[in-house]
Amino acid sequence: MTRVLAIDLGGTNLRAAISTGDVDAMKVLSLEPAPTSLDAFSARINALCAEAGAVEALGIAVPGLAEGSICRWIPNLAFLDGVDIQALFPGLLVALGNDAQIALLAEAVEGNARDMTDAILLAIGTGIGSAVLANGRIVAGAHGGACSFGWACADIKDHGDERNGWLERVASGRALDALAGQIGFADGRQLIAAAKAGQIAAQTLLEVPARQLGTALAGAVALLDPQAVLISGGLADALDAIGPPLLAAMRHHLPPHMRGIELKSGAFGSRAGLVGAALAGQAGSGWRQIR
Repeated sequence: MTRVLAIDLGGTNLRAAISTGDVDAMKVLSLEPAPTSLDAFSARINALCAEAGAVEALGIAVPGLAEGSICRWIPNLAFLDGVDIQALFPGLLVALGNDAQIALLAEAVEGNARDMTDAILLAIGTGIGSAVLANGRIVAGAHGGACSFGWACADIKDHGDERNGWLERVASGRALDALAGQIGFADGRQLIAAAKAGQIAAQTLLEVPARQLGTALAGAVALLDPQAVLISGGLADALDAIGPPLLAAMRHHLPPHMRGIELKSGAFGSRAGLVGAALAGQAGSGWRQIR
């Protein structure tokens, strides 16, 4: 099997692992702050390759728009905008993708979507990332930016925003942090913990973003007819708290034959990016074709 350096690059942290095909046996090399310049990024990847030894391929998940081996728009790591990762590391086979699409690869091959041909994944953390599996293939779109679901809108009075979509502004981790302060909690994590513990005020407050997620998701489900919607990222741990109002809102806006849609947590949690990057590195440039 190909020896792959798997990189999960976020706006804040970089995770790295080495894989030879068995994702359960991946060796984690590093969890560290994300590089802050192109020179630092290049030097760090080369150092990790040297540490891992005999690396043949690089699988990398990035928090933004990727097209082929080119980073088109990485909002929190602007030094990567326009960079061709293959040209940066000519000695490696490069598989590059948006972090939500890479996470869906992990779920479709080894996780909770492995028996499915059609699924939607929402990665809800600081922001909202998303990806779609349709007829056994992860959808890229014309320029690699398909399924940017954080920009979905279910409010005709909203005026839009240059940097953040409506759904991100009302239902992401940042939105929950803001809501938490309304009833005296420090952040969204505390709000979710209180809701899971049965506190009515917390449950009531969470119901609004949950219903907004469900309403927006109904449009995606009606368009794509997936077998399941998977929730990954930080909000996956809150699914028992947000799941019932989310499902109720989604089903309310769906025709009868679609109301049985499943809502599931992803299998890999914070490991999804690394697992997916390893699998992408093994598959090469055609990694989006699953079945």
